[in-house]
Amino acid sequence: MVEFGVIAHGGAGSPKELAGGVKTAVETAFSMLRNGRDAIDAAVEAVRILEDDGRYNAGSGSVLRMDGKTIEMDAAVMTSTGSLGTVLAVQNVKNPVLVARAVCETPHVALAGPGAEAFARRLGFPSFHGVSGKPGGAPSEMKGMTEEGGLERTGRGSGRADIDKLSSDTVGAVVLDMKGVFAVAASTGGMSPMMVGRVGDTALIGCGFYAGASGGVTVTGLGEAIIRRRLAGHVYKRIEAGMRVEAACTSAVDLFPDDIPVGVIALTREGFCACSNREMAHYELLKEA
Repeated sequence: MVEFGVIAHGGAGSPKELAGGVKTAVETAFSMLRNGRDAIDAAVEAVRILEDDGRYNAGSGSVLRMDGKTIEMDAAVMTSTGSLGTVLAVQNVKNPVLVARAVCETPHVALAGPGAEAFARRLGFPSFHGVSGKPGGAPSEMKGMTEEGGLERTGRGSGRADIDKLSSDTVGAVVLDMKGVFAVAASTGGMSPMMVGRVGDTALIGCGFYAGASGGVTVTGLGEAIIRRRLAGHVYKRIEAGMRVEAACTSAVDLFPDDIPVGVIALTREGFCACSNREMAHYELLKEA
């Protein structure tokens, strides 16, 4: 049995060389738990550290939209005791996950676009200045995207080789604290190519994340395909029904063809799982009872 613990990832497709940054985030969050801090605080801090790293597609490492100048980010926070906050397509915010955490303290559960940025300004959160963003895709690249979120078979290339050129990273953390509360936090700078205003799975409850009495789940990969499967909710329901966490996560990844990048991390009182059909930098620290 897990008494308390943390697991985090750096995104589907993140190379093992990035595991060190995830390790730092997890170690910080785990120390917070050991000192009696709440799950939500530890989860948010783990993701904030990854947002500030710059090597991950979240916060300071976010990609540009297809206009070559716009950065829009999504983030979410949820606990098994009912806290829920998300921000969608927010601009000019250094740490979207902190804004999502603040939304938990309002009567709302989601803020989007200029309204989310104005909320962040009122609370004094730092702006996203001094960071130019990673290059995004050209508009012509969007023509290769299919309705299912995969790539069309075209003469210029097809399948996994092309989909791996897309930036679909997300960072996320799942935490269980000493009080038995689960929390999840996730953040993303989107994917490339993407239109201005596009929102992926990260900030959509039951798609990119879910936390309940049975555990916490957060996912990463191609958002459009994940949304259609409501993937985090799918995994959570299986765990809630009694399926072992490893089986719930691996069977979820198996739902997708090889040309769709996807990864899942989950934590329950019985254990954890991190699985992906790509490399996925991840790390976990657990205190077993």
